[in-house]
Parts: sequence; structure tokens; C-alpha cells
Amino acid sequence: MKISKQARRDAKELFRSCLVNGALDANRVRQVVQLVTTQKPRGYIAILSHFERLVKLEEARRTAKVESAAPLAPDLQASVRNDLARVYGPGLNVSFSQNPSLIGGMRIRVGSDVYDGSIQARLTALQESF
Repeated sequence: MKISKQARRDAKELFRSCLVNGALDANRVRQVVQLVTTQKPRGYIAILSHFERLVKLEEARRTAKVESAAPLAPDLQASVRNDLARVYGPGLNVSFSQNPSLIGGMRIRVGSDVYDGSIQARLTALQESF
């Protein structure tokens, strides 16, 4: 579905109104969706679909997924949390999981950023270089 420039602008404006101190306020998001669905302005479906996309991107940007080959010690988890908060700001949701296929090391994904320090990635890069 093609979205008009005006619908994009309206969705961005609504999205900006949902930010409080740089963080997305879930209550305001609900209010905006409710307001748009009751008022039904011109192109409201396109506005809501672009607004949803912006909210999903922001949510992904504020979520970090840390995978490691073995369970991380609590002090190492705290260190990773602190380092990620320093880079991406406070309020980052960090989840830790175990993935034995990494062989060793860890992989961190924050939004579209991926930091891969796993042995599996190094072996794959080595294999591709031959």
C-alpha cells in the first residue's frame, strides 16, 4: 500500500507527540490510536500503518538481545548492560539467551545494529575468504 507524503508527515507528527523525554510513552500511543480511529481523518488507515511502523522501529531500537554460547555470569551481564546503556542511553530492555551454535563468544543485536563476536561468525568469515 502506497502512503502519501501527507500521511507520512501526520504519522511522524503523531509519533513525536508520543515521545516523553526521548522515550516512547505507551499510554500516549494508545491515546493517539484511539483518537485517530474515532476521528477518522483523510487517509487514516495509511497514517495508522505508518505510525505502527514508526512505533515498531522505536521499540526495536530500545531492545537489545544478547546471545552467548554459555550462560553469562551475573557480573558480566551487569557489565554488558552498563556498556549498552552507555552507548544507547538509559531505558534499554536487555534480554540474555543461550545459543550453543555460536561455539563461543557472544552476539548482540540492538535494533538493526549487530555486534557479532562469536567464534561461529569468525569461522564463517574465514571460510568465505578461501
